[in-house]
Formats: sequence, structure tokens, C-alpha cells
Amino acid sequence: MDLGTNNCRLLIAVPHGSGFRVIDAFSRIVRLGQGLQSRQELSTDAMDRTLQALKICARKMAKRNVTSSRIVATEACRKARNCDAFLERVASETDLEIEIISTDEEASLALAGCLPLLNPEIPNALVFDIGGGSTELVWHRAHHHDGAQCNGSGALDTISLPFGVVTLSERYGGDRFDRVTYRKMVEESRAALDEFETRFGIGSAIRDGQVQMLGTSGTVTTLAGLHMNLRRYERNRVDGTYLDFSEMEGIAEHLASVGYRERAAMPCIGSDRADLVVAGCAILQGICERWPVGRLRVADRGLREGILVELLQRVLPAE
Repeated sequence: MDLGTNNCRLLIAVPHGSGFRVIDAFSRIVRLGQGLQSRQELSTDAMDRTLQALKICARKMAKRNVTSSRIVATEACRKARNCDAFLERVASETDLEIEIISTDEEASLALAGCLPLLNPEIPNALVFDIGGGSTELVWHRAHHHDGAQCNGSGALDTISLPFGVVTLSERYGGDRFDRVTYRKMVEESRAALDEFETRFGIGSAIRDGQVQMLGTSGTVTTLAGLHMNLRRYERNRVDGTYLDFSEMEGIAEHLASVGYRERAAMPCIGSDRADLVVAGCAILQGICERWPVGRLRVADRGLREGILVELLQRVLPAE
């Protein structure tokens, strides 16, 4: 289970071949981190909403006789001063033990969940996850000929930007975004990546055609659904598809130019995402402008799948 700043998500799976087969899932927008920037604490309403979702998850886990689990929390719980009290309440009312993970582990787990979508013929990859309260990026290289240190998944390094769709929306929030405001959001996102570029010279590898890009977040899956003109979101069609940067930019700037009601009426967005999707687009566009790979592979998978891979390694006998 992944308890984020915006969403509470659960996957339940059984071993299947060399991987796993999902037998149950749950996802709900709970906005745990709503207002966290201003008061540094989780609000009572946000905790109550989240607790109701966690109780549903606990019931699903009991019904499915889950024998091995890991429940992680990310940016909202990392930042909130009253998080310990909230987690104690969760444990008391649901028997769920939630673990707060670091930004590095969050990025590494997201990468592990997305590895099957990476092209082994392209040696380098930029993998990013635009979350509610933070944005994680991984610079990954499948083959290491220079002795560089990496973890088991091949990640060379990670960076966490201290903003996501909720935090950026609260800072720049509005119904309709003028061009100047939208560009401020894009430039803030792009500038936050300068240090990562300086450390690794990613732009040079891009110019040599040696980098692929993969995005895992509601922002990229939503844009993919809009690009495909889906009447309703279809994971099987979205997961693994490609988007050209020019296509994404056109959709993103259109979304910024229309109002909340128009965005809410669009398939694959709805009222739950209509006030957040523009901030996600700005972060995405900042990443794409900083590193112009040209196209992006869309992943409707990530941290939860990474956790399942890790759990399977614990419970299945080594070959």
C-alpha cells in the first residue's frame, strides 16, 4: 500500500510465474496533505478522510487473507509535525502499521516497479514520479562500464523536488491560469533540475541518443488518456504507451487555458483531478524542457509494484 499526499492506493497480488498477478486493488483521492504547506500539520478532515480509506484497505486485506505486506507513506507524512499521532491512530483503529520511507527509497521502489517498461537497447533512463507533495526522479543506467556505484535496480542517483501537484496548486492555485503564471510554474520546475543536470551531464547523453524517459504518475496517465481520446480511463491501453513531447505540451497548455469546470468535464480528469492537473502539467513540462528526449513512455505502475517485487523476493525461494 502507498499512502501519498494525494492518494491512498492498494494492490493485492499472488505469485504468478516469475512475477505476480494482481487480484484486488483500491485507489482513492484522500488529499492527506491538503493545507500542509501553511500549517505544517495534517488537518483533522484530511486525517478522517484518509482513515476511512485505510479501513477499506484493511478490510480488503483481511478478506484476501494477506500473508505478507508492506504499507508505506511518503511526503505528507515526512513533513507533518503531527504524523506520529496520526499513525498511532491508524494502528489503533485499523491494525495497519505504516512505515514512512525516504525520498531515495520512494524513487528506487518506483523504478523497480517500472523496470519492465524500459528498453534494454537504450543504456540510460530518466524515470520520474510526479506525486502530490514531492516529485522523485531517478537517473538509471542498465550497463555499468565505469565502476559507478548503484543499487540492485541499477539506479545511479535520485533527486526529490520539494513540490508536487498539491503543493504547487496551493501556491499558484486558480481556476484558469494565464500564460505568465503557467510559465512561472514550468520555470520553477525546470530550474530545480539544474543541479541534477550538472552532476551527471544528462543533456550530453540525450544529444547522443542514449536516453529514454519514463513517467509514472496521474499526470502522465491522464495526458495519455486525453491524447487517446478515451471516453473512460483504460489502464491496459495507457500503460506502456508513448507520448511525443509536442503532443503533451499542446494538451498541457490547453488545460491551463480553460477553467476548472471545463477540465472537470473532460474524460480521464473529473472533479477530483481538475484543480491539480495543471500543476502536474507544469512539472512535467519543466522536466521535458530541461531534458528534451523527445518522447515519453507512460507507466501506470510504480511504487506499489516495486513493493510487490520486493515482497516476492522475500517470500519465494531463490532459484
